[in-house]
Amino acid sequence: MTVHDRPHDRDAERSRAAMVDELRRRGIDDERVLGAMAAVPRELFVDPDLADEAYADAPMAIGSGQTISTPWIVAFSAAALSLPDRARVLEVGTGSGYGAAVLAACGASVLTVERHPELAERARRTLDDAGYGDVRVRTGDGMAGAPLDAPFDGIVVTAMAQHQLPAALIEQLAPDGVLVCPIGDGGDGELVRHRHGETEGLVPVRFVPLVPGAPPSRT
Repeated sequence: MTVHDRPHDRDAERSRAAMVDELRRRGIDDERVLGAMAAVPRELFVDPDLADEAYADAPMAIGSGQTISTPWIVAFSAAALSLPDRARVLEVGTGSGYGAAVLAACGASVLTVERHPELAERARRTLDDAGYGDVRVRTGDGMAGAPLDAPFDGIVVTAMAQHQLPAALIEQLAPDGVLVCPIGDGGDGELVRHRHGETEGLVPVRFVPLVPGAPPSRT
């Protein structure tokens, strides 16, 4: 069964169109990002019981203490990268896989790193089911990045770095690369953009904290 054969597809398509209209109203004007948001079936990336609420502009729990970010923050972060054609992008914090799918739909080659193995495996299956099987999903310490795959044209972080940008990620940027990352204390802070050696604040945000290392073993 393809994505477009699924029940309630028309309702989902209408919801996606309404979401894109709202993103435009709230200032997202990158047509490539808006096209990606219109194309990716967000309902596949949330709990099936919450599929009817998939396009609400609210975070949703996805397990392991993590959330799927709001549509606006996903679109805003992707637009802030200002990606060139065929960009190489690293995402830190795969979560549900939705953000990686949006980046892939923008034409990027995406490597995404998830700390929690169960989330990584679920995201890998969902991405494949949604038609984004080319996204590479890796389990590991996202704060360390992916040095063997660097440099990257864009790096986006989906959890709150504590007080400063991870140095390893800055080092893995291409000369004209862009890093978009929330910085703060706990879960509150500011989304910032780092490029050409300079960092600028973008918008206040709330994210789960960015945690280094592997997750604790389950017993």
